[in-house]
Amino acid sequence: MIAENLRAVRQNIVRACEAVGRDPSEVTLIAVSKTKPVSMLMEAYEADARIFGENRVQEIMDKYPQLPGDIEWHMIGHLQRNKVKYIIDKASMIHSVDSLRLAETIEEEAAAHQLRMPVLVEVNVAEEESKFGLRVSEVLPFVETLSRYPHLEVRGLMTIAPFVEDPEENREIFRQLKKLSVDIDAKNINNISMNVLSMGMTGDYEVAVQEGATMVRVGTGIFGERNR
Repeated sequence: MIAENLRAVRQNIVRACEAVGRDPSEVTLIAVSKTKPVSMLMEAYEADARIFGENRVQEIMDKYPQLPGDIEWHMIGHLQRNKVKYIIDKASMIHSVDSLRLAETIEEEAAAHQLRMPVLVEVNVAEEESKFGLRVSEVLPFVETLSRYPHLEVRGLMTIAPFVEDPEENREIFRQLKKLSVDIDAKNINNISMNVLSMGMTGDYEVAVQEGATMVRVGTGIFGERNR
């Protein structure tokens, strides 16, 4: 089932790219494996999934030693500062940087481990009360501050769009994030790249791809309904 689901998602990404004249190789699929057992992750791995997204630090800690070493782990959920130390040498990217205090902690831990941590700035484009992330107007000054942190590698932006029945309702959200990334990129800020747009989930990733997503985070579409 998982292999078939992966195949279908990959085909949908190709079709979404073709619809707007994009190269499908520009889009990275992140298999969101939160709450799923190692056996299911191995099924996905055997179907050539190599990039997995987790929401909780504890799940990365538990699964990391049990799975092959060529997996890239992406921390896509809200990250508490006191947990950064546990994943600093395990995560390939942190998608959810949304405060200076968190950025400072990542900088300190990355320096202690003598590495540069790729991060994305989380933007709450829709300004939903229940979601983390910066407002669009806050992102540029935030990014300018982060540019001075030598052990952070700002690669782009991430958003979690509202849960909607019709994915077309989120098209404007994705457009706004893309425009923001283009505007920031045009400023040529030292140590800041806008190559990554992490947006789109199971319900709306095809629309996100059409609007410029370079990473889509698909869980239910690959693994089935989440275990609470």
